Amino acid sequence: MTHEQIRPATADDVPAVKAVTDAAYRPYIARIGLAPQPMEADHAANVAAGKVFVTGDPVIGLVVVEEHPDHLFLDSIAVHPDAHGRGVGRLLLHFVDAHARALGLAEVRLCTNALMWENQKIYPRYGYEVVERRLDGPYDRFHYRKRLD
Repeated sequence: MTHEQIRPATADDVPAVKAVTDAAYRPYIARIGLAPQPMEADHAANVAAGKVFVTGDPVIGLVVVEEHPDHLFLDSIAVHPDAHGRGVGRLLLHFVDAHARALGLAEVRLCTNALMWENQKIYPRYGYEVVERRLDGPYDRFHYRKRLD
């Protein structure tokens, strides 16, 4: 897979965006005691706003990003469990870096639930550093940033 296989989501992708997001985040419901925020997102609005990028046909992975004046916020990354171990997550994270650079942004930020401990092993491998841990409503989160050169 290459970056060329990642494209902006369209209205036709909304059901797949929801299905992949739900499949990716569903295992965390029992662990954190509530639905992870990406499952509650307005996927149609995010797609319409140009924030969602997908890969696969059918869609097996996606990112939701939000452009800010000084950084790109990675709001959500989801890979369908059936596609785990194929490098889809790595491809999507590299795409996010490239997308931020293309927008002239020198930093990517994200946050992850403290109970999603798998992510705390993954993100540092891709150059992310913890900035802080804080409560955001009912969510206990680690906030990360990655400076792009």
